Amino acid sequence: MLVDGKAIALEVLETVKQAVISLGKTPRLSAITCEPNFETRKYLEMKRNRAAAVGIVLNVIELPADVTLETAIARIKEVIAISDGVVVQLPFPPQIDRTELLRAVPVVQDPDGFQYGQTAGACLSPVVGAIDEISKKYGVLWQGQQVVVLGEGLLVGRPAATYARERGAKVTVLTKETYDSTLLRPADIIISGIGQPNFIKPEFVKEGVVVFDAGTSEEGGILVGDVDPAVAEKAALFTPVPGGIGPITIAYLLRNLVSLIDSKSE
Repeated sequence: MLVDGKAIALEVLETVKQAVISLGKTPRLSAITCEPNFETRKYLEMKRNRAAAVGIVLNVIELPADVTLETAIARIKEVIAISDGVVVQLPFPPQIDRTELLRAVPVVQDPDGFQYGQTAGACLSPVVGAIDEISKKYGVLWQGQQVVVLGEGLLVGRPAATYARERGAKVTVLTKETYDSTLLRPADIIISGIGQPNFIKPEFVKEGVVVFDAGTSEEGGILVGDVDPAVAEKAALFTPVPGGIGPITIAYLLRNLVSLIDSKSE
């Protein structure tokens, strides 16, 4: 079964819109970016449009390519004072310690949930939030399941592994150093976010597997995922790229923002 991420995103956005109306004020979200490329600009524009549609203002702050960590953190602290939430739009240049940069955003103003699994009160990261929304809608069970996560990055692999463990799954994380295609065969659930086009082939997986493809890359001018679309024929549930997890992540980010504002007022 193919997951209709666009339909789920619309449902989430509608709940966000109603929540914003209930707040009685216009939430302000700020995004800090550093010399954004074409893809990043397009993504930020998409965020801005989705935010505006539900009554949220997104302000984008661009930093120069030669920015220092100290300057970037100082800018984040300035923005925190005038925002309900702050997004650090990765990637940043190599001279910036990403961990230190992300720690500059307080948990109570971090709708990206970068400290999920590390700090109490942190939001689910939007990718994991999308996986959670899909799991609830399609009745995906995690308890006791064999889960294989490809990659251990901040955006997908690490938080996805934490999410699966918290729900009682048996989790194996595969990296470049530990990858072996035979390790995919026993998986009941596969989560991938490595950005390698069509990396996972049908012969690597078993019948009835659940596949969450959170990897995106470009191949021949077309946006593709980590998982060969032919895997969908063997999968019980499959998130296509595009149209699967991607559309839900922005909606979930905005929902996180409203939830953080609500938690402050309690």
